[in-house]
Amino acid sequence: MRARRLIPAMAAAVGVVLTGCSAGDTTDDADVVTVTVVSDPTGEDPAGSVSSGSVTVPGSASGGGSSPASSAPGSSPARTTSTTAEPGASSSTTPPKKTAKTTTTSGTDGRPASNIPMRKLKPGEKPPQFIIFSFDGAGSHEKWNLFMDAAKPTDSRFVGFLTGIYLVETANKQAYTGPGHSPGKSSVSFGGTKEEIVTEIEDLNKAYAAGHEIGTHYNGHFCAGAEPSGKDWDTAAWNSELDQFMKFVTDYKKINNWGDEVPDLKVTADDIKGGRTPCLEGVLKEMAPAWKKHGLTYDSSLTFGSGITWPDQREGIWEFPMPYVYSPGFQGMVMAMDYNFWVKFNGGKEQPETAPELRSIVTQTYDYMYDQAYNGNRAPVLIANHFNAWNGDSFNVPALAFMKDKCGQPETYCATYSDVIQWMELQDPAVLKELQQRAPVAAGPAS
Repeated sequence: MRARRLIPAMAAAVGVVLTGCSAGDTTDDADVVTVTVVSDPTGEDPAGSVSSGSVTVPGSASGGGSSPASSAPGSSPARTTSTTAEPGASSSTTPPKKTAKTTTTSGTDGRPASNIPMRKLKPGEKPPQFIIFSFDGAGSHEKWNLFMDAAKPTDSRFVGFLTGIYLVETANKQAYTGPGHSPGKSSVSFGGTKEEIVTEIEDLNKAYAAGHEIGTHYNGHFCAGAEPSGKDWDTAAWNSELDQFMKFVTDYKKINNWGDEVPDLKVTADDIKGGRTPCLEGVLKEMAPAWKKHGLTYDSSLTFGSGITWPDQREGIWEFPMPYVYSPGFQGMVMAMDYNFWVKFNGGKEQPETAPELRSIVTQTYDYMYDQAYNGNRAPVLIANHFNAWNGDSFNVPALAFMKDKCGQPETYCATYSDVIQWMELQDPAVLKELQQRAPVAAGPAS
């Protein structure tokens, strides 16, 4: 089957970072030029990166919480068959004994209810350790099933942030107009053929029925280098992008001139409660009104400092900050997302022979994040990825191993953003405030 074109976009750290993807508008048929622009506040720019470009600083006059670091290519890997190596379990320094999980209650809509205990904490009781796995783009049949199979034994849940144009046939790409761009233009590929999109719908339905969450990764994935991008968009532009995303979810049959031979998508627009912006770009004061208008309750795109902290509400939206953490493998700070690991490691070059080394670094980072949170503030640990096979499958392999190893641990729940929000909103306000005021963990080497 045809590969979805990967367009690596923005990369690496926090604070003062901007990066670029391909120059100008690109379509799925275009040749790709990759430019990586990184500025790491630790002064440790990855080898092979180019330090330049405009700068957006969180809390600046430009928006008070703009998206600081870049994440990544938004296109998910192709619907092709590849072999994924099975790694050993991750090697946390303080691994508790594994236990099985069972669903806590019965769902009312035919879906399993939350897999986490929905109750208030008792005085002095430790909160659960939540882990939230999320995958931007969410367009790989192989990877959907790989991670669903890994989650099932412990009744774990994860989140797929769908790229909306994956529901639009490439032949009908004129149905999408990115803010400030011409109709049919995108920095990632469209959905391909009818058969490919039907497979995607079936994967989304299977995931949704199993209790996993579907959110938005928006549509055209326009990043620095393909302006106007998220960092340039105002509220009207974000409204347009979300209007179109919701239309693709609701009206994909009409858009593609299909009939009832195509299955219904069980995920509705009302089920989309949050997302992650392409390349982590965007200005909070411009995005928040659009989120509220479309019924979104959370976001996981911004960074407000170092370490792992409890989510809080900003502009009335739950913000799960992207973790900028210390990595024992790198012996320095890194944005804990697959593409950012890659850029930090070798500038984002495809060097599959280095996969064992990079997998080890990623595993060490995940284990450190978990240990510091579990034995510290118990803030949710975010494992942010894409369905990909970059650099010899350097990222999905350790993410899969981490899921298998940690999701069965005592007091640990691999859950969705929406379920964690529901748990937080059940707590007494004073209890939640105390959690949110706890000092960040994994913001430096262990003492």
